[in-house]
Amino acid sequence: MTDPRYPIGKFTFSGSTSALERQKFLADIEEAPLALRTAIQGLTREQLETPYRDGGWTVRQVVHHVPESHMNAYIRFKLALTEDEPTIKPYLEDRWAQLEDVRSTPLEVSLSLLDSLHRRWLILLRSLGPEDWKRSFRHPELGVVSLEKNLALYAWHGRHHVAHVTQLRKRMGW
Repeated sequence: MTDPRYPIGKFTFSGSTSALERQKFLADIEEAPLALRTAIQGLTREQLETPYRDGGWTVRQVVHHVPESHMNAYIRFKLALTEDEPTIKPYLEDRWAQLEDVRSTPLEVSLSLLDSLHRRWLILLRSLGPEDWKRSFRHPELGVVSLEKNLALYAWHGRHHVAHVTQLRKRMGW
């Protein structure tokens, strides 16, 4: 039995990326909005309120979380590209998932936000030169994070949350 917290496995990073690997990560980021839309297509209100695992977020919370998290990543990229190793502010995603906007905002709002954010983010990412990928920010809990590592992380992050939904659908026969 696979751990439902990590349906595609835990994030791993080798320490550096090749241009070919970065192209694959960019493709993952480009595909994430449509993959998330496809994963939730046709789900009922009751299904959207189903946790993807015991003690986990509901599908609704997952859908709202992805653009929230990716907005933070986008800002971190911009900070690292314009400042020398800035210290970023982490956020309490579990608390964000409990806020009223997550409960009451139509999913289409977050799906559209993810579409637009990824279009803009990809313009930035595709403009980076090899030296830019070595730039970094300082995370108070994780230490120094290079942009190439952050790219790999968010390519994984989108696939990770899409898999939460698709694996739930598979387990439930939806």
